Parts: sequence; structure tokens; C-alpha cells
Amino acid sequence: MKSRRFFLRLSLLLAFGGILLAAFWFAVPYVQAYFVPPPAPVQEYIWSYVEIPKPARTTIALLPGTQIESTASITAEPPTPLPADTPTPLPTETPALLSMEVLADTPTPQYVAPQPAAVSYGGSKYILVDISEQHMYVYEDDVLIYSFVASTGMNNATRVGTFAVQSKIPNAYGSTWDIWMPNWLGIYWAGGLENGIHALPILPNGATLWEGYLGRPVSYGCVVLGTYESKLLYDWAEIGTPVEIRW
Repeated sequence: MKSRRFFLRLSLLLAFGGILLAAFWFAVPYVQAYFVPPPAPVQEYIWSYVEIPKPARTTIALLPGTQIESTASITAEPPTPLPADTPTPLPTETPALLSMEVLADTPTPQYVAPQPAAVSYGGSKYILVDISEQHMYVYEDDVLIYSFVASTGMNNATRVGTFAVQSKIPNAYGSTWDIWMPNWLGIYWAGGLENGIHALPILPNGATLWEGYLGRPVSYGCVVLGTYESKLLYDWAEIGTPVEIRW
């Protein structure tokens, strides 16, 4: 009985010792990594010498007064001296070539020198814009011929007063807002910009600006009409036609 207990204790002791030995065996690398810093990495240098010639700057003459500079790897050679009696060549002028063409729908500059409105107008046409109604009334011989829904400027940006049609442009370009304004009728100057009557503006992507908002103040100062209505007015109006804007 005692021998069995002895062997049992010995077996347990050996098993416990084996567990401790295994734990120590697996723990050594981690303990060593924690207390001993890793060796510094050795950098491998991979390079070679290359001889690159220094670029020399050369000048190429295109036209009189125009030059471009380029760099090229060249080998310079000493110039060959000319005989003493060789005359110096005189420069010759090459005429410049100019090419001009008219492009369709070329953007028109927004600012031009203001042109005075016609001093007198002998016709019987008259345009009335009512801001409070957001409406335009068009008369000829005192007869109402057109009645259009309109939109004027936001925050009272459209000036009231009596003006006249002073310019007609089939498709004006507003560089300030990058928009096209078909059927443009200029009526007055506001600083360096001309305000006028025109169709719903066209954005650079082809979309129509303010579509669905006619009848309320939405513009930057101009009087805006529908596309069809503005074409009718553009074809009908004349330079000098009176335009009255009122509340």
C-alpha cells in the first residue's frame, strides 16, 4: 500500500515537473524577446554609378520675336571661324500668318461701351413690365397684342423707370454667371453690366435655369420670359422701342 502511494506521488511529481518544464520551454522565447532588444536590421544597398551628361540649353527661333527653349544632351564642338572678308548676313523678316474665322455661338463679351438709347422713336410699339404682377404687357397702336408671365430680379434688383431697347442679340452670353440668354433685348446699364429682357437662361450642361419658376422674382436683374414668348417679343421689338418698368 505504501509502495503504491509512493509511485503515485512520484508519478504526480514527474507529471508536474514535466508541465513546468514545458511551460518554461515555451516561455523562454517570449521572455527573451521582452528583455532583449531585437538586433538592428541590416540595410542592403543596391546601387550603381551612372554617368549622365549635363543637359545643354539650346534656343530654337520660330518667328521674329518668338522663341522656345529646349534642353538636349549634345556634344559641343568649337565653331569654325569664318574668313575675314565674309560679309555678315542680314536678318530677314518672315511675315506672320494670321487666320481668322467666325464661329457659331461665339460667347459675346458681357461688357461693352454703353450705347445711348435712341433719342426719338417714331413707332407705335410699347412694352410695359409690372413688377407687382410679375407680368409683361405689349402694345402696338395702343392695342394690347401680347400678355406674358414674367420674372424680374430678386430683392428688387430690376430697376424701375422708362427705358428703350438698345441692343438685340440672338443668344447673349453672361460670363458673370456662365449662362446663355437667348433672344436678348438690352434695355439699360447697371454699372458694367447690361440688364435686359431674355428667355429662360441655358446652363453650360444644356439645362434650363429657373424653369417652372416664371411668375416670381428669380433673376439677377433682368426680365425673364418663357422661351416661346421671348422669341415672339424679340422678333417684334425694334431698337428704340420704349420699355416701362413699374410697380
